[in-house]
Amino acid sequence: MEWVQLSVAMSLDGHIDAANGERLVLSSAEDCHDMHAARAACDAILVGAGTLRRDDPRLTVRYPELLAQRCAAGLPDQPAKVVLTRSCDIDPDAGFFHNGGRKLVLCPQSKQAALRQRLGDRAEVVGLADDGVANILAALRSCGIRRLLVEGGSQVLTQFLAAGAFHQLRLAIAPFLLGQSTAPRLAGPADFLHGPDRRLRLLATRNLGNVAVLDLLNETPVL
Repeated sequence: MEWVQLSVAMSLDGHIDAANGERLVLSSAEDCHDMHAARAACDAILVGAGTLRRDDPRLTVRYPELLAQRCAAGLPDQPAKVVLTRSCDIDPDAGFFHNGGRKLVLCPQSKQAALRQRLGDRAEVVGLADDGVANILAALRSCGIRRLLVEGGSQVLTQFLAAGAFHQLRLAIAPFLLGQSTAPRLAGPADFLHGPDRRLRLLATRNLGNVAVLDLLNETPVL
């Protein structure tokens, strides 16, 4: 994979969503535009099925000038959208499947045929021998994806962070504390590759509309 970027926004106490499932506004207008620029630069955007069920994100680029840049570069209007699922508990009528560009669903090989029948022509269904990061990236490469943006949720981010399978992390930090013990966090417990003795490199810290955005480089990506 030529480029894998992780993009996530969180509160000061590390939460990426509210405990009650309601949408937690973490971004600013300036941060949102910058995040869409990251989307515009990629071939595909990946989320987990939990994010799809909870938020039904559009995962599209919504700024005309960024769409024009993609067009000028000879890219499709919108990046592909990818959802990773183990259970295959996905609503075929979700908005995810009815707007934007190409849709890909990654699922266990044993469930591929049934899910393909259920989704019909809404998406391409790709079977995985297992849902390890190496298999995820190999499957996406076989689909022509070279530049990937991973946007969540917590379980997917934990997988990629633990494996060190990324080039850069874009971390937006909203200046408030949520204080909900059961709210989803940036990452769960794992044996992370980048601990105190193997740190990411801080490339930049930017203030985008009272949101601090940290650009962090992984100098030894495992891809």
